[in-house]
Amino acid sequence: MKRYGENNRMGIVDKVAVITGAGSGIGRGVAIVFAREGARVVVTDGINLEGGQETVRIIREAGGEATFIKCDVTVEDEVAAMVEQTVALYGSLDFAYNNAGIGPDGVRVPIEPIMESSTELWGRQLDVNLTGVYLCLKYEMRQMSKQGRGAIVNCSSAQALRQIPGFAAYGSSKAGVVALTKIAALEGARHGIRVNCVCPGPIAHTMLSDNITSSMEGMRERMIEGVPLRRMGDPQDDMGEAVVWLCSDAASFITGAVLPVDGGLAI
Repeated sequence: MKRYGENNRMGIVDKVAVITGAGSGIGRGVAIVFAREGARVVVTDGINLEGGQETVRIIREAGGEATFIKCDVTVEDEVAAMVEQTVALYGSLDFAYNNAGIGPDGVRVPIEPIMESSTELWGRQLDVNLTGVYLCLKYEMRQMSKQGRGAIVNCSSAQALRQIPGFAAYGSSKAGVVALTKIAALEGARHGIRVNCVCPGPIAHTMLSDNITSSMEGMRERMIEGVPLRRMGDPQDDMGEAVVWLCSDAASFITGAVLPVDGGLAI
């Protein structure tokens, strides 16, 4: 797997990165970019186990180093075990991208107004999108504080900045990730831990975008029309590069930032 530069200017080579929800989409794209930059990557997913293994295969076949660890981010014991296994395997935890999430896509989760919404689905989305990030932060930061260093990026959404009817649980959970990121950044700073978050807009080749566009006629075109740059984002070239940059030495004075990666959608 080709690295950008042999002088390790970004400070990524031979470091250890954990990516949750890396069985497909943005998580896979970020994992591939970390590996391409020379990191040793722990790919995790709690549902899409075959997809997680496929992400590892893609990285290894390109010459990178990756391992799959099953982890449901809503189960505290599994999150704790995932961090413990990562350190046992590679000796440290340098970077984490807390990406695992679910949202209304018209297929797996219905798009529904508050008055008609399911309390069960409300709880499930908050469990994965917000509590899952909290649990990952809890154990990632514990390990990083022992090391005196670390960088974490949480995945929020452009919807944290620009709400849409029918997405009450998703929008609320992603707005919560923004607040949680800022609190974690304040608490982590004295331990040498930086915590930032990205807010993706419409990103191609994700289950969310694929399901929405396949279940609603003309939705892909409407999504693109709402983006000033007039295209959907790419999991690797847009999301992967942004996340790895935030974790890198190039962003060493950045913490608590909320970075839209959305082609201008939020504005």
